[in-house]
Amino acid sequence: MTPPSSNRHDVRLENVIKQFGGLTVVDNISLTVKGGEFFSLLGPSGCGKSTTLSMIGGFENPTSGAIYLDGEDVSRQQPYKRDVNTVFQSYALFPHLDIFENVAFGLRRKGLPKAEIESRVKEMLDLVDLTKFTRRKPGQISGGQAQRVALARALVNRPKLLLLDEPLGALDLKLRKQMQIELKRIQSEIGITFLFVTHDQEEAMAMSDRLAVMNNGKIEQVGTPAEVYDHPATEFVASFLGASNLIPGTIVQRKADTVQVKLEDGALVTLPAAALQPGTGNDVKIGVRPEKFHVLAPAENAEPGWNMIEAKAGVSVYLGVSRQYMMESKTGRPLSVYAQNSGRSEDLAHGETVRLAWNPAHTFAVKAN
Repeated sequence: MTPPSSNRHDVRLENVIKQFGGLTVVDNISLTVKGGEFFSLLGPSGCGKSTTLSMIGGFENPTSGAIYLDGEDVSRQQPYKRDVNTVFQSYALFPHLDIFENVAFGLRRKGLPKAEIESRVKEMLDLVDLTKFTRRKPGQISGGQAQRVALARALVNRPKLLLLDEPLGALDLKLRKQMQIELKRIQSEIGITFLFVTHDQEEAMAMSDRLAVMNNGKIEQVGTPAEVYDHPATEFVASFLGASNLIPGTIVQRKADTVQVKLEDGALVTLPAAALQPGTGNDVKIGVRPEKFHVLAPAENAEPGWNMIEAKAGVSVYLGVSRQYMMESKTGRPLSVYAQNSGRSEDLAHGETVRLAWNPAHTFAVKAN
C-alpha cells in the first residue's frame, strides 16, 4: 500500500537552542525530517531528545532558532494550532469512556458529523486491530492494547506529524518487540511522518528509516540505522549504538583507497580510506563490532587481505544464537567477540591465545580523544 503524497509532511529545525535557567539542554541543533519518514531521536537520559520533541509539539518554545512544519515557522505557535499529535509513555486514556469514545474524543470536540466520526474511528480501530474491543473500558484491556488505543486516538485526527515520546517504555520486552513491528506497519500503511524518541538502541534500529544520535544536547550523527551502526562518526556513537571494540592506533600510511594503522600492540591493520571522518589526524581509534571478528582455529588461515590480531580468551557466556567471549589484546585491552552458535561443542580455554581476523571493510575509525 503506497501512502498518498499528501500525507507526507516534513519537519525542519534550524539552529535550535533551548535553555532552562542558564543551562543549555538543546545546543544549536539543525535537522530535517523528511515527509513520510519514520525518524527516531536516540540518546541517553538527559541528552535533550524529549525537550526537542516538546519544542516540535509546541509544549516548549525554543530559546533561539526556528522550527518549520511544511515550510511554515511554528516556533511560537500554540500546540493546538499545530497539526501535530503526541503519544506519550503515559497513555492518559479516559477511564470512564470505552475504547470507541476514547478514540472519538478529539473528533467530537471538533464537532464533526456523527457519521464521519463513526467512519473514522472504525477505520482507526481496524488499523490497530481493536475492532472487537470497542465497548471495553481502558481498565479492561492490556498494556499493549492501551498503547494501540492511544495511537488510534492520535491518528484519527489525521495530523501532519505524529510525535511519540518513548511510548513503549511501560511494556514488557516481548510486548515491546511486538509493538515495534506494529508501529512500523501502521506508519508504512498510513504514510504520516513519525518522530519517535527513545533511549533503546535496538528499538530505534528496528523501526527507523533514519535516526539522529544525541548527546549532551547536540546531534552527533544522522543516518540510516545501517550507516550509523557500521560507520559511527564519533566514539560516543560507536559505544552507544551497540557494542564496539575501540583500539588506539596511529596512521602510518595513507593511499587513495586504503589507510594503514599501527595499533598499540604493534599490529598493522588496513581499513578503507572512506572510513576516516573528514579532518581526522594520525591518532585514531579503530573500531570493530564484536560479531565482525572471526576466531581462527589453530590450523586455520585468515582470508587473503584480512586484518588479524592476537588476543587471550577470557570468560565466555552462552547466549543461544551465539557465544560471547570477553578477551584481552596483547596490551591487556578488553575485547568483546561474538561467535555464532554453529553447533560446535568445544569452547575456548580460559587464557588460551587466539587469533582474531576480520574483513578490512568492516573496520571503522574515530578520532582519538
